[in-house]
Amino acid sequence: MIEKINNVSLNLDYYKGVDYYCDGSIEDEILEIVKTNNEDDFDKIIEEKNSWEIMYHLSKQRENIISWFDFNDTMTVLEIGSGCGAITGVLAQNSKKVTCIELSKKRSTINGWKNGKFNNIEIIVGNFQDIEPNINEKYDVVTLIGVLEYAESYIKSDTPYVEFLKIISNHLKKNGSLLIAIENKLGMKYWAGCKEDHVSKYYESIEGYTNSKGVKTFGKPELENLFKRAGFSNYKFYYPYPDYKFTETIFTDKHLPKVGELGNNLRNFDNNRIITFDEGKAFDTIIGNGLFPYYSNSFLVELKR
Repeated sequence: MIEKINNVSLNLDYYKGVDYYCDGSIEDEILEIVKTNNEDDFDKIIEEKNSWEIMYHLSKQRENIISWFDFNDTMTVLEIGSGCGAITGVLAQNSKKVTCIELSKKRSTINGWKNGKFNNIEIIVGNFQDIEPNINEKYDVVTLIGVLEYAESYIKSDTPYVEFLKIISNHLKKNGSLLIAIENKLGMKYWAGCKEDHVSKYYESIEGYTNSKGVKTFGKPELENLFKRAGFSNYKFYYPYPDYKFTETIFTDKHLPKVGELGNNLRNFDNNRIITFDEGKAFDTIIGNGLFPYYSNSFLVELKR
C-alpha cells in the first residue's frame, strides 16, 4: 500500500502496524510543527521550545554531516534509518532519487511533511531485514547515519555488525560509497563526564558496554577490523567536531586540529553531565601527541567497494 504525503511516497507493504521505536508524545508535537510551519521557521521554533528532541530532529545543522559530499543529479541514494528526515532533504536536493528505509511510520510521516516539496523520495516503512531481500536495485550511495550501532538489535547473527555491512555491500554499485556516521566509544566527551549517548550511563562505552545490550559503538581500530571482516579494504575516516549530530568542522587525517583549536566542548543537550576535567586542555595534550583520531567524539567513514 502506498500513502502519499505531499510529493513523498510511503510504502507500507512491510509495516506491521506498530511503531516499536519512539520518543513518545514529543513526536506528535514535532509532527504538528512540520505540518503547520515552513522550514524557514524551524530555527525560531527550536529556540522557543528549548527541547533537545525538537532541535535534534529539526535543526538544519544536522545536514552538515553530509551536505559537503560530492553528490550529483544522476546518483541514487539508499538512506537506512531515515528517522524524521533530518538529512533526507539534503540527499533529495542533491541526487536523482532517495529510497529511505525506516522502522517507524510516525517518523516517516514527519519526514514526509518535512520534505514534502521533493518528488524524488520514497520511504519504505518496516524492518530492514524484512525489506532488504526485496531490494534489487544497487545504489551509488548508501547512508548509515547513527544506525550501525543498533545492528545487533535487528540483525540475527553471531556477528551482526559484520553481517550488516556485508548485506549493505550487496546494494552498492561498483565504486559506490557507504557513508557511516557513529559515535566513538572512546570519545573525549565520555572521559570528561558525558553519559553514553544511547544508554545514558556514565563510562558505559569506555567499560565495554558491560551493563547494557542491543547497541554498541566502537573505537577506530575496532571499526577498521569490522570493515575488513566485511570485505571493505578501501575506506577513509573523517572526524566531525564537536560530533556528527551537530557538526561544525570536519577534520581529516591530512587536516587534523591544531593545539588550541578545539574550544566548543561543553555540549551535552540531551543528558545531565559531570565535568571531570577541561576537555579543551585534554584535547591539546591529545593533539600534541598525535592521538586525536582515537579520541574524536564521532567518526564519519566513507567505504568504497
